[in-house]
Amino acid sequence: MKKIAILSTLLVTSMAFAVAPKDTLVIQRSADIPTMDPGVTYDTASAEVVDQMYETLLTYSGSSLTKLEPLLATKWAISNGGKTYTFDLRKNVKFHSGATMTCADAEYTFERNLVTNSAESGNWFIAESLTGVQGNANDEKSVTWAVIDKAVECNNAGQLVFNLPKVDPAFLAKLAYTGQAIIEKKYTTGLGEWSGTEKDWKEWVGKDLTGSNLSKKPNGTGPYEFVRADANTFLATAFDGYWGKKPAIKNVISQKVPELAARQQAFLRGDADFIDGGGRSVDEAQIKGKPGVTWIDNLPNTTATAIFMNEKINPSGGLLGSGKLDGKGIPSNFFTDVNVRRGFSYAFNYQQYIEDVQKGKGKQRTMLLPDIFPGYDPKVKTYTYAPAKATAALKKAFGGQVWKNGFTLTANYRANSVPAQTAMEILKRNIEALNPKFKVILQPKQWSEMLAASKKGEEAMMLMGWAPDYADPDNFMYTFYASDGYYSPRANWKDASVDKWLKQARSTVNTAQRNRLYSLVGNRAYEQAPFILIPGGIDYTFFRSNIKGITAQNYNPMISTRWADLSKS
Repeated sequence: MKKIAILSTLLVTSMAFAVAPKDTLVIQRSADIPTMDPGVTYDTASAEVVDQMYETLLTYSGSSLTKLEPLLATKWAISNGGKTYTFDLRKNVKFHSGATMTCADAEYTFERNLVTNSAESGNWFIAESLTGVQGNANDEKSVTWAVIDKAVECNNAGQLVFNLPKVDPAFLAKLAYTGQAIIEKKYTTGLGEWSGTEKDWKEWVGKDLTGSNLSKKPNGTGPYEFVRADANTFLATAFDGYWGKKPAIKNVISQKVPELAARQQAFLRGDADFIDGGGRSVDEAQIKGKPGVTWIDNLPNTTATAIFMNEKINPSGGLLGSGKLDGKGIPSNFFTDVNVRRGFSYAFNYQQYIEDVQKGKGKQRTMLLPDIFPGYDPKVKTYTYAPAKATAALKKAFGGQVWKNGFTLTANYRANSVPAQTAMEILKRNIEALNPKFKVILQPKQWSEMLAASKKGEEAMMLMGWAPDYADPDNFMYTFYASDGYYSPRANWKDASVDKWLKQARSTVNTAQRNRLYSLVGNRAYEQAPFILIPGGIDYTFFRSNIKGITAQNYNPMISTRWADLSKS
């Protein structure tokens, strides 16, 4: 009770700190924390706190994206031709409840993720590994209780055993994802969550865990334990029973402060140690170089972004105009002609985007894959801004009808997103400059509405990105390029050779073979131009200079900064 009373006092007084106390980390964020249940953690705000309270079997080693090291596991073995994984679990690990972690807890964790799996939960990719399909039992008849029960088991030696239906070269990387953190079975079922048995499993299939009882009362094995939270503030304290190195920072306060100016002022005063910034141009102008600020630049960027050109535009979206190539609209299959796609790709000014949006800190990529990921091929050709080549391609499109008749294309962009608006305006300006009969109408639209419409194929063009769930090229390549990939309904591009190569890459653990296959996909995508590849940014971070423990050498873009690794001078 004394601990909670002290932290409650910190909550009240934290906004008035002259300088955040040495034993307390103060974070100011721009948004809510949607959930604290690992089973549905699929956003960065939630992951930031879940990563501190819970732990996974494996984690990334230092700054490496390819080397994994044990966390709650101590070692593992792969057998049965790459389809069976057996893990030894760390002994004497305590949950915040005081209970000792057992294999039964780990088994329950993964079975719960398979039962409640949904695209929104982020468990679709672990489900694909363990059940063979992305969907849950409501989506796929093949997902039965017997399949889930067999997928993950504890053997007589207390080891955790995964039984995969087929080889998955990305499986270990998937286990390092925050959403696969281990929870305590007895504690969780005691809160009224799924029992862990066949008795009530169907009642929990696909269930949204965002506001679960576990989210309200988190209980992990991590270095920090939950104290309390309200709409604006999250409080945690170092867990005395933690099995690993004891944190130097005792208390953590994470506050929701929506106004950027207020966050900036608190940070520059020293009231906050970390804040959500406002993007490179804003942060460079307002934060970089100020007294008491450490700025680390030229960090790896692990997102990939493109302008999608939908080859099967759903007319229900109301964006086709006349629906014909008569200058007053476009047909729903407008982007099926490769010459249209090539013309648009040549019309985008990539260097201008780097200068205007990324302030010169950007890099044109050859594939929709971060250039630090395995499988990235820098030798794949890229499109450049070339009006003459754009003109030549569009003169060929639809047997010359595009150039002769012109078109009116209506495209939406994410409201209040400067990068999205700027990218679409660059494309609009350059397309319309090619031919006075070409018209591009841009409209802002709420992001939630765009996501829903794009899933139904209603958006003609849209800028969309992907951040990795796990550090394996499959998470990008299959997502973007496969005809049954996550983004397929947005682009409706299909290439039989690409599908074949992507499936082959999923069925081998031979890195050289996978890299060769991804190069084939990259080269084929260049030829067919299904997307306009937006240059990748160059990341940076900043924090108060009295914070120790963060360097460019130990920075890993796949995981949140661990509070337990930090100290304050």
